[in-house]
Amino acid sequence: MNDIQLLSEPIAPPQITKPIELYIFLDPFCTKAFKVQTILRKLHIEYGHYFSWRFIISTNLSTLNSNIRAQACISGSKIDISHPVLPSIAIKAAELQGRRAAFRFMQKLQEYILLNTRNVHSYSTLIEIAYECKLDIDEFNADFGSKETARAFQCDLHITREMEIDEVPSIVFFNECIEDEGLKVAGLYSYEVYVQILRELLNKELIRKTLPTYDELFSRYYTLTTEDIADIYSIPVNEAERELKKRMLQQKIERIANNEVTLWRKKS
Repeated sequence: MNDIQLLSEPIAPPQITKPIELYIFLDPFCTKAFKVQTILRKLHIEYGHYFSWRFIISTNLSTLNSNIRAQACISGSKIDISHPVLPSIAIKAAELQGRRAAFRFMQKLQEYILLNTRNVHSYSTLIEIAYECKLDIDEFNADFGSKETARAFQCDLHITREMEIDEVPSIVFFNECIEDEGLKVAGLYSYEVYVQILRELLNKELIRKTLPTYDELFSRYYTLTTEDIADIYSIPVNEAERELKKRMLQQKIERIANNEVTLWRKKS
């Protein structure tokens, strides 16, 4: 695991309310971001009583700069703006309503990205996502173009540079001791590696929580793939698919799909 290392210089950790704080650096459009979300969900389900987390948006600036001019189009009587940076700005705007709001927004954004039926670089689509996440739309609109949101996004980019994050996803683990360095894990590893890191940082055997039922899981997350279910419950994909189809027949969940991905969500 050559990409697991102590930060070269001690970085002051955040104010920690649980023994461990995770700084999760990701680009919402990176394909590995979807896989790390599955790992984080299971980690939080089983060991979330030991840690809290914060997402740091580490958008690839070269990608943004390659299409620096925003595109405007008229939709009905309104002008809609589209630009690659807008989803990152939207996540930070949602975060001003709380970390849970930002997490909900990111989940729904990734659903839109996976289904690829709407232009998620479009301001109107991002407003639609905020509405579906039950955010305060007036507040979201006001925050979207605010100095606070711009500053928050710039802060994320600054932290990414300061901690020398050159690969996403990356996770930096902090413990309660302010003198200790953060432990940076660059790239993507198996679930067991992250559990082992928690165990070593806490220097004790971890108590694992019981996995939720399927109904509880779908009440917690907007959408899940078949692979998500297989990974969370540590079962084969074909077994996960059988369980999901069974619940679909019971009218508990529904399937949404395109040619590339199948998602499952709680039936409304």
